[in-house]
Amino acid sequence: MSEARLIAALDHVLELTVLLHDDMTETLAEDGLTTSRAHLLWELRQRGPSTQSALADALKVSPRNVTGLVDALVEGGFVTREPHPTDRRAVLVALTEHGIAVGKAMEQDQRELAELLFAGMPARQFDCFATGLAAVVDRLRRRLSEVR
Repeated sequence: MSEARLIAALDHVLELTVLLHDDMTETLAEDGLTTSRAHLLWELRQRGPSTQSALADALKVSPRNVTGLVDALVEGGFVTREPHPTDRRAVLVALTEHGIAVGKAMEQDQRELAELLFAGMPARQFDCFATGLAAVVDRLRRRLSEVR
């Protein structure tokens, strides 16, 4: 395969990354969220009420960063801090009704975007795309783990 084709493919991936990031940033901002805050909400939707320590591990950030994220989400009405039922030193972060509703909307937006991007593709083209993309992501993950 020629170098020009490889570079053109990478250019498409980079453009896709920028477009998705810009769209996500704008959409989340409408709800008063950043990508980091949305990631924390997403984790809570998957895990249920969690300690800040567990959330820091899930997000791969420091506990101090999670404290700031949770503070902002509490202020925005997305989450609450509740006493831990078995560890009086710990606090559980839980979604509010507003946080649950926003999480559901995020899932709906994800489904709609997937439909928009992929539903019109013939099955064979989609299968090739999905397989090729998975291989690219795996290669990048391996490369990043080698250099870190």
